[in-house]
Amino acid sequence: MVAAGHGARFGGPKQLQLLGDRRIVDHAVDAARVACDTVVLVVPADADWSVAGVLAVTGGATRSESVRAGIAALPADADIVVVHDAARPLADVAMFERVIEAVRAGADGAVPGVPIADTVKRIDPDGTVVATVPREELAAVQTPQAFRADRLRAAHAGAPEGTDDAAVVERAGGRVVVVAGSPDNFKITEPDDLERAAAVLARRAGVR
Repeated sequence: MVAAGHGARFGGPKQLQLLGDRRIVDHAVDAARVACDTVVLVVPADADWSVAGVLAVTGGATRSESVRAGIAALPADADIVVVHDAARPLADVAMFERVIEAVRAGADGAVPGVPIADTVKRIDPDGTVVATVPREELAAVQTPQAFRADRLRAAHAGAPEGTDDAAVVERAGGRVVVVAGSPDNFKITEPDDLERAAAVLARRAGVR
């Protein structure tokens, strides 16, 4: 569980913001506790907070460095590793189970994705449109992302950087598949996202 960011766009550590009566990170850990045998929380070097019953380790200067710190703290016999962003507090247990099952079925990695609604253009540096990319070939990818542990460790061995771990595994020659994600599983980025997340929680609880 990657929670080592300082929330520059949010204006502070978003993982510690309250969503309802609990912190964002507490919500994010809930599903992971159910779906995974061990949960490792990667926190900032200056963190003075924790989550009860979860092993906390210090992260690095980049997301990929933080993921490597988390991997290093896992049991050596772990066969599947799931990487999740603490800033996505609304991923449910079923989503964790989908990515894990896809890896058990033979993929090197599995990520949740949702269809792209907007038309997407490829542009050159001066803003000129180069091509229109067919939407049916695209997906917006989320976390949790599951991987064969040996594949993920090998892909990270050279200390590569990536915007997500699927990209790191893909560049190392791994086969990554996409399973069903959810529009509810958005990343908390701006303060207004808290209100949207609260509405999702209320809907799940049956509150109108």
